[in-house]
Amino acid sequence: MATVNPEEILQDELTCSVCLDYFKSPVSLDCGHNFCRACITEVWEGLDANFSCPECRKTSPWRNFKPNRKLRNITETAQKLNQLKCEKHKKSLEVFCKEDQALICVHCYLFGGHKEHTVIPIEEALQVFKTQMQTCLLILQKEREEIFAFKLTGEKESYKLLKQRDTERQKVVAEFKQLHQFLEEQERLLLAQLEELEKEIVTSRDEYVAKLSEEIASLNELIREIEEKCQQPASEFLQDIRSTLNRKIWEASKRNPFLESAMKTFKDALTTGSWFNEATVTLDPNTAHTALFLAEDRRSVRRRYTWKDVPQNPERFDSYPWVLGHERFSSGRHCWEVEMGEVGNWIVGVARESVSRKGELILNPEGGIWAVGLWEGQYRVLTSPKWTPLSRPPRRIRVCLDCAGGRVTFLDADTETPIFAFLPALFSGESIHPLLGVGDTGSQLRLCP
Repeated sequence: MATVNPEEILQDELTCSVCLDYFKSPVSLDCGHNFCRACITEVWEGLDANFSCPECRKTSPWRNFKPNRKLRNITETAQKLNQLKCEKHKKSLEVFCKEDQALICVHCYLFGGHKEHTVIPIEEALQVFKTQMQTCLLILQKEREEIFAFKLTGEKESYKLLKQRDTERQKVVAEFKQLHQFLEEQERLLLAQLEELEKEIVTSRDEYVAKLSEEIASLNELIREIEEKCQQPASEFLQDIRSTLNRKIWEASKRNPFLESAMKTFKDALTTGSWFNEATVTLDPNTAHTALFLAEDRRSVRRRYTWKDVPQNPERFDSYPWVLGHERFSSGRHCWEVEMGEVGNWIVGVARESVSRKGELILNPEGGIWAVGLWEGQYRVLTSPKWTPLSRPPRRIRVCLDCAGGRVTFLDADTETPIFAFLPALFSGESIHPLLGVGDTGSQLRLCP
């Protein structure tokens, strides 16, 4: 009697009679036979009734089948078990061939193509390859940790850069907002000054026109008198002619110089827009810092190489190398010019008479100082709360002080272009002094004639 092979019986039970292969998505018919879902669907394709079983031929009026999940699970398990068998000899895979790097059965090793090969037990091969895999796993894990750390560092750096970007953006927005505000204030100030200047020009024009009209009327009267004199008979015309002629000529000659001077003044005012009195400024040695040297005419100042031993009077600056002008202004409009030599740091402007002379000073209008200067290599205006940067410094600066209007304006004396105009200043009824300062040894500032 032939030996029954259970494996073959199991494989036969798990084989679809249509495709003769392991069941794939098995389904059960009403008769109890099982087929692959795809196989029975293909067999019944085109039928509308009398759906028959491919094995027992039992028919059914409906296309009726249901999934067989248990059979599917058994089939999948059997396939996995079959994979552990030698396809050629159907024997268990018991050894590992090092040359072919494959599991083989004993028959393959003893009688097959692996006779000359080196084989080792499966457990030993498992341990060898597990060790290799563990080593590879450790390397991969370490590499993953390094990449993760690099990713984390990159994210932190990116976050830091984005935060810096946001900070810089806020800074730019704030600075430009402040700049816009400053420019708008300057625009309003300059427009207000132009309107005031327009009123002054119109007023001056009207005054000059009125005076000229009076002179024209007087000249018309004089001309009329002379014309009438010319129409008189000879006896009357020649009577006292010398005294009459001398009197008329004298009146006309008195008017001509006035007209010439008036027209020149009016024309100069219209063309230059200058309504300031040119002030002759001299420097006050009693206020000069001990590091400063004043010229004999007190019209220029330079930084000494050594400090001078002078009395430490209350009005003398002791922290900043500055000096005030001797002149004080409390009314009217005045201007003067300052020429920069080959200088480093310097300051030019005006200061209240009560400005602090000792210790640290508040370098802006709140501290009683209205000035521009070159400070640490940057050309700036001493505004509040922050200093305002400007473009390259001019060679000569004209300082214009309007005591009544409370304004301090700086012009480029060479080009007549405005540099900066402070908003109406609070002089608080005090007198205002010119202010000069030099910060580097050998530097010099000079008041122009």
